[in-house]
Amino acid sequence: MQRKPLHEDWIAVIIAFLSIGLICLGLHPSMPKFNWNSSDTLMAKLGSSDNLYHAGGLFLWVLGSLLLAGLLSRKRFDVRIVTGLIAVMAISMFAQVFTGNAVIKDLGIEIVLFSLLLGLFISNVIGLPEWLRPVLQTELFIKIGLVMLGAGIIFQELVKGGGLGVLQSVVVVFTVWYFTFWLCKQFRLDDEFRMMISSAVSICGVSAAIATSGAIEGDNKKLSHVISLVLIVAIPMMIFMPYIAKWMDMSPAVAGAWLGGTIDTSGAVVAAGTMLGDEALKYATLVKFSQNVLLGLAAFFISVWWTYSKKETNQPKPGLRTIWDRFPKFVLGFIIVSLVFSFLLPSTLVASVKGNIKDLQTCFFAIAFACIGLETKFTDIFRMENGRPAMAFIIAQVFNILVTLGMAYLVFGHL
Repeated sequence: MQRKPLHEDWIAVIIAFLSIGLICLGLHPSMPKFNWNSSDTLMAKLGSSDNLYHAGGLFLWVLGSLLLAGLLSRKRFDVRIVTGLIAVMAISMFAQVFTGNAVIKDLGIEIVLFSLLLGLFISNVIGLPEWLRPVLQTELFIKIGLVMLGAGIIFQELVKGGGLGVLQSVVVVFTVWYFTFWLCKQFRLDDEFRMMISSAVSICGVSAAIATSGAIEGDNKKLSHVISLVLIVAIPMMIFMPYIAKWMDMSPAVAGAWLGGTIDTSGAVVAAGTMLGDEALKYATLVKFSQNVLLGLAAFFISVWWTYSKKETNQPKPGLRTIWDRFPKFVLGFIIVSLVFSFLLPSTLVASVKGNIKDLQTCFFAIAFACIGLETKFTDIFRMENGRPAMAFIIAQVFNILVTLGMAYLVFGHL
């Protein structure tokens, strides 16, 4: 009997664990350093043997990760993965060169953000070449990076912030979900659209939309449209919300909780949180993961409601297995990494490898955001059903932003 391919979440966890293990054993991947303020300095940095060595090492590391992912998912090798990865890595490296400029650094523009903008430019102005598509494995790159992020969050902080994050998430998810479901009805959207949009806005974006679509056996075209809305709307939120947080003089805890509770893609949460510093990134990640934890339960209840509210009697009744199938496994990977780095590894080892893990994590995030930009077309947002799903999504997201801001101050304002 042929074995089933592993789920992408498990593949991401395996690759992240293996990467962290190799770093702890002595392999030390590093991002190239392009700190420059003049053309002479830039040319010296571009020609630096250290930078070329680090860039080549990261390329081989990511290529090895993709090859292992293909093996675990039982996919045939496509040589375009190699050429596509060269192109995507070039985009992320150019982003690093650009953001390495002293003036750009002072503006707070991060490598992940500029990688996204470069990808958007190519997709919407030049057009996406077909040979790039096999390497656009955005969710895989993001999930690997998120599991590795656990190395930077100690368990005591996870319990403290995570408990508050669950409290915020429960209130926000229920409030925003019901408001969005009602709003979609006012826009005369069908039940499938209503369920997918409500889950995407209130819980955790792409993952929630996919889980909900699976629970209700939804239309793939509608699912693709909701995913496009999530990615497109997340872009301006990711860019502007950190600046709004600075303008409102929010504490790192409140700002991070606000970002983590509203921005609908985990990678965009990380990018926005990074713009506000490590403390805000920590709380943004914890709140986002708190919402991810609710995904399995939400998918289960949605599946139960959908099954029993429809008239088809031949549908299998949902069980506890549904929770496990929908639960985001990379969250478990994140928690395990956090526990290992909090309690099992010597503090000297943790201190010596943290920087290299963060560099590799940044590399995966930069590639992921280049892929998001390459996959996203702004013209898609108003194509389906005369833009009614898009309008409902945007209005619901504004409501989500306001409700989550209030809850962030209420729950995290004392920290």
